[in-house]
Amino acid sequence: MPSETPKKKFIVDLEPIGRRVEVEAGTNLLEAAQKAGIDLVASCGGIGICGTCRVRIAHGEVTPITLTEEESLDSAQFAAGFRLACQTEPLSDVRLDIPPDSLTAVQQMQVEGREGEVELAPVVVAVDLALEKPHLEDLRSDLARVDEELTRQGYAPLKGRLSLIGQLSLLLRKSGWKARLAIRPEKNSSTLVAVLPPGALLAGLAMDLGSTKLALYLVDLASGATLARAGVMNPQIAYGEDVVSRIAYANKAEENRRILQTRLVETINQVVANFCQELSLQQNQVVDIVAVGNTAMHHLFSGLPVEQLGSAPYVPVVSEPLEFEASEIGLVAAPGARIFMPANIAGYVGADHVSALLATQSYAAHRTTLVADIGTNTEISLTHQGRVYSCSCASGPAFEGAHIHDGMRAAPGAIDRVHINDGRITLSTINNEPPVGICGSGILNAVAQMLEAGIIDERGVLRGEHERIRAKGRQSEFVLAQASESGHGRDVVVTRKDVNEIQLAKGAIRAGIEILLQKAGIPAEAIEEFIIAGAFGTFLDLGSALRVGMFPVIPLERYHQVGNAAGVGAKEMLISRARRAEAAQIVNGVNYIELTTYSTFTPQFVEAMYFHPPFE
Repeated sequence: MPSETPKKKFIVDLEPIGRRVEVEAGTNLLEAAQKAGIDLVASCGGIGICGTCRVRIAHGEVTPITLTEEESLDSAQFAAGFRLACQTEPLSDVRLDIPPDSLTAVQQMQVEGREGEVELAPVVVAVDLALEKPHLEDLRSDLARVDEELTRQGYAPLKGRLSLIGQLSLLLRKSGWKARLAIRPEKNSSTLVAVLPPGALLAGLAMDLGSTKLALYLVDLASGATLARAGVMNPQIAYGEDVVSRIAYANKAEENRRILQTRLVETINQVVANFCQELSLQQNQVVDIVAVGNTAMHHLFSGLPVEQLGSAPYVPVVSEPLEFEASEIGLVAAPGARIFMPANIAGYVGADHVSALLATQSYAAHRTTLVADIGTNTEISLTHQGRVYSCSCASGPAFEGAHIHDGMRAAPGAIDRVHINDGRITLSTINNEPPVGICGSGILNAVAQMLEAGIIDERGVLRGEHERIRAKGRQSEFVLAQASESGHGRDVVVTRKDVNEIQLAKGAIRAGIEILLQKAGIPAEAIEEFIIAGAFGTFLDLGSALRVGMFPVIPLERYHQVGNAAGVGAKEMLISRARRAEAAQIVNGVNYIELTTYSTFTPQFVEAMYFHPPFE
């Protein structure tokens, strides 16, 4: 009897979760997600009648649209690449972009940060009007009446869009000649931002646009209080896990750059709409916006070209502070709302790091302070004797779980802690669910524990006699969770390549730190405060980072994990004109070091990849 022809197999890349799974031809995308341990919403059990398992096909070929899908999705959704996972099968390797409402559980996000006191002085302020009603003996125009009241309250005459002036006239008549204006006071005029009912709250939006995650905050401009906060995955991940791959994607076609911007703005608009619904606000009450991000995210968000960021000398289009109308990029807010983006330091040290320096006030410290904002791209600044030295390290996406064999982002079922004692392995997972993969903090912790237990040597090679070490082709791997205890019926492993990814990431960071120390002419022991910022920095185990040699060995009490400092800085600039000016001063005072041109970077990077403490 002739043997059956083996079925074709395809890789399904599920973003923004960061999981990849191999499936046979004929497997639908819902089944692929389930095999990867990812729960999509499928209220009907996968028969196609509920329409809840929506995914976007970001790349690859899939089966044609079915009649069932035509009943659940409209033409605009099909045009945007949406399909029902239960009705769609891959015909090649595919990459999916899974919207948040199609996931049954959210990923772990870090949006909190250490906050300080800031004097309240927002750029947009509220002015309440209570005007005399026109009559036959007082025929002044509506605008003249408003300007007289503004002058009485100490503001310059009004200017603004014609449509807004018209709205003001109608609202005054409707509300008994009372209204609340959101204005941007300037020297010779007051720019009208929004016309609102009496007593309406003025809100501002602060955003940290990370390569992997977005942190958004809705703030009451009158009090500075945070009304709502959210962390969501950056939808651009579906087009490239890091900014370098996104730059390459954007440079292939003008339309690609627009897609990256559109997907980002769509996600922000949805989050803001959710905020407003929860708080019973109108979106035209969002009257001011501050956004920070690395230089590539800055350009992709604002619609600027990124081609020049993809090759030396990595020059940005704009380094200076940038301000533009929110409506220019399709962001839904008040008619006159503007977006402020502080200055970038260099091609790979952006406004997000400026924001982190602002929030921590490390640049102004009278002691030696180091700030490391850890992510796919890690920015480091060292302040010593009033001088600030900064650099950027390409630490890669391993700390987000990417490029790791069983890597995933911080979602339920991700291994986030590992302990090995006398050969026995104890695991912790997010939400205490059966393990389905390992996130960034988990892989760092696992490597540190494997090193401590003698399972890997200083070169990162798996060795020893542990029963969980096994050969896999020409390489070896270590089984963290066996198939019988996992959430998807397969082993969760750490491979030699996974260890190497951690070596590359921690080596780049450590080499960057050492070069800054050399530039300042001081040893690591001189660091009086070591500030670890960023989402990954919040969850990383400090002991593991020290064990693998990512950070120098200094007293533990000098280390401080401060959370999302970039997001805190963005909020401070939202409620304080002075903070915006201060951010500009920070940039002017930074000594940027381009590591690729630094003669000792390569040998120090190679040395830092080893697991012995390399610079003691």
